Amino acid sequence: MFLVGIFQWWYGSGLLQHIQQGFLGVLRTADFFSVGLLLKTLFNPFRQISASPVGGAAPVQLSAFFDKLFSRVVGMVVRSVVIIVGILMILLRVLWMILGIILWLILPLLPFVGIVLWQMGVSL
Repeated sequence: MFLVGIFQWWYGSGLLQHIQQGFLGVLRTADFFSVGLLLKTLFNPFRQISASPVGGAAPVQLSAFFDKLFSRVVGMVVRSVVIIVGILMILLRVLWMILGIILWLILPLLPFVGIVLWQMGVSL
């Protein structure tokens, strides 16, 4: 009866808790990289150093325009790299979760596999 209870927990509420923990890990990774927020702010300036006045001579306005343009390009490049890394890490986390679930499902069967291999005379 004890073994039946263990298997009921393992394939019942234990499996459910394991899946929930894996899903929460994926959500934490997605929250850490904030891919959605980075996509919304992809073309925003990146830590713009100088903010020139609205009025002024043409060379000052031209310089301010290129400063802002450069800041936006740098912001886009940095955010794009973080988005790509974030998506890769989320995918790796999902694959890790799937592998963990598969291992969770087959782990109780491994002693039986070991007994069968032992009976067949397989030695590692």
